[in-house]
Amino acid sequence: MQIPDIIKSSIDYIEQNLKADIKAEELAMMSHYSTFHYHRLFSSVIGMSVSSYILKRRLDHALGEIADGRKAIDVVLEYGFDTYAGFYKAFVRMYGCSPKKYLSIYKHHKPNKPEVAIIMYSRKDLQKILENWDIERGLPIEDIYIMDGSRVSGNVWKVGTDYVLKTGDREKLLKNLKVAKALSRQGFTSQLPVPARTGAEYLDGQEIFILSYGLKGNPLPKSDRFGDSRVGFGMKYGKSIARLHEALKDIQSEVMPDEVDLYKHVTEWALPNVRQQNLQWNMGLDDGFFTDYIETFGNLFDSLPKQLIHRDPNPSNILFADGEVTGFIDFDLSEVNVRLWDPCYCATGILCESSPEVYDKWLDILGGILRGYDSESKLTAEEKQAVFYVICSIQMICVAFFESRDEFKELAKTNREMLKFIVSKKDDIMNIF
Repeated sequence: MQIPDIIKSSIDYIEQNLKADIKAEELAMMSHYSTFHYHRLFSSVIGMSVSSYILKRRLDHALGEIADGRKAIDVVLEYGFDTYAGFYKAFVRMYGCSPKKYLSIYKHHKPNKPEVAIIMYSRKDLQKILENWDIERGLPIEDIYIMDGSRVSGNVWKVGTDYVLKTGDREKLLKNLKVAKALSRQGFTSQLPVPARTGAEYLDGQEIFILSYGLKGNPLPKSDRFGDSRVGFGMKYGKSIARLHEALKDIQSEVMPDEVDLYKHVTEWALPNVRQQNLQWNMGLDDGFFTDYIETFGNLFDSLPKQLIHRDPNPSNILFADGEVTGFIDFDLSEVNVRLWDPCYCATGILCESSPEVYDKWLDILGGILRGYDSESKLTAEEKQAVFYVICSIQMICVAFFESRDEFKELAKTNREMLKFIVSKKDDIMNIF
């Protein structure tokens, strides 16, 4: 049985037995794993421990039944809580507010079961797949981690020192390949595919696999991003993004990317969700923040330059060697959007990987990134006025997205704290230029 099937089977079993006493040892035995390995497997796929997942599903189902009108004490006892007070405390820890307040904000609650879509491969599976390329046999295969580094990506691996193997969403991977090839033709360093034995650029079967040449360099260490040279490194980030944009502009018609209306996306989805989370988690954002965003950014948005952008230039996707930027990776999400998104996203990506005690240093880095970009590709007056609002757009999208995914609850919390910090520093951000 494949790993996703094992986890799906466990989730189905948990769902059917939430009112019973479920133990991880029992689930491990059913899956033919030791308890230790089962714990690691489950958390790597679902993003939380077995016990946390079971608790969350019990809270979800109990709240759903309470919302439908059942007596609260009867429901919580059925789901294994000794008292309503025990349920209440667990709910507040998980959701940041009381059950009553939660339902007053969201009006209803449906305990939808999460989908397990990650396909995980063993080293033996991956070595077999790599036989489709004429490369040295037995090269070491290393996991690549995502987001906060707590979870294995499950679809990207470093192979030896020279290659990267990817699988996943076909459309995104082919978009990434198209952008990389087009950038290479422009003389820009990019991650080109290694031809398979058949001569094809990728292995196309039930899943698609692309083996690429790795680029020279590594992401800049956090110690350098926030060190004494943080402004200078910020300038290098900004200048490199501006140069990348010039290359992307030249290939935009060739790539035929999707176009995104950032203002509409935020005001119709992310902002209403963050407004709810503001109440749920007592974030303390004044409602005037949301009103100002809608009015001010609405007036600026149409005048902002838009073009093909990277869309995900977080610090892990920008490589350095000998203190200089050597290239960008992962163009899977490339789209036409406001060009200001990329330098602002680079800045928020750096903030996301920091800790609150160094938040104030981030303003220096942000200033360096923006001035570096401006030195290579002049920002318009409207763009300079819009920096704060584009950063807030990014943060609201992240807060709304991460909170919707069980495996990213900690990132949702981090991004809520980031948004609060950014809003508190509005004047400093507005005065960068």
